[in-house]
Amino acid sequence: MSLAAEAFVSQIAAAEPWPESATLYQPLKEDQVLLSDCASSLAVQTYLRMCGLPVEVMYRANAEYMSPSGKIPFIHVGNQVVSELGPIVQFTKAKGHSLSDGLDDVQRAEMKAYMELVNNMLLTAELYIQWCDDATATGITRPRYSSPYSWPLSSFLAYQKQWEVRRKMNAIGWGGKTLEQVYEDVNQCCQALSQRLGTQPFFFNKQPTELDALVFGHLFTILTTRLTSTELAERIKSHSNLLSFCRRIEQTYFEDKSS
Repeated sequence: MSLAAEAFVSQIAAAEPWPESATLYQPLKEDQVLLSDCASSLAVQTYLRMCGLPVEVMYRANAEYMSPSGKIPFIHVGNQVVSELGPIVQFTKAKGHSLSDGLDDVQRAEMKAYMELVNNMLLTAELYIQWCDDATATGITRPRYSSPYSWPLSSFLAYQKQWEVRRKMNAIGWGGKTLEQVYEDVNQCCQALSQRLGTQPFFFNKQPTELDALVFGHLFTILTTRLTSTELAERIKSHSNLLSFCRRIEQTYFEDKSS
């Protein structure tokens, strides 16, 4: 987001308090949602819960096309529509809700570097496996992506999306990678996250930040989503502190304490 855009978002956001009617839009549930979309949506949901900001989750087959950036998820707050975790973090910060205000400049820079790592490695790996691994694309991704639409539109949209993702992979140098190389990239990313987390409850000691929300969104989704192979999840499971981290976030922010 540009500085001018950030300033505009901040100015607009600060004018109104967070409403009870805030809505988060994401694709349809369960067998119709893709791994990468589910991970990004869960990261935003987790972040908002960590901030204590109420939001109603709405499922729409065309959420991707409703989003102002074409990316999922997006929130509708008052008269504003904001998509993706980064801009949503800026938006909530302008309203006085921030998870990283307690960090110093060095810590904030480190947090952003780890968030870049997660997006560059985990999110890219999810997209690669969904659309560039033929077995996954044929058996899971295209059927899920096309399921809300009738033929022939369903087939056209699925192949168009696959072409877009493969073109992006080629542009960033991932087009020629093997599945094993992608798994190794994920393993290295998890190793870096595991080392940073150590024995702390969160990545920056006792309080969660947007990094914790982002990491949980991706790791938990990988661990709980059916794919043609369990190899991606196995790379996460080899780091016991990351598994404990996921359980801790789930128990703290998603399990009903009233029952």
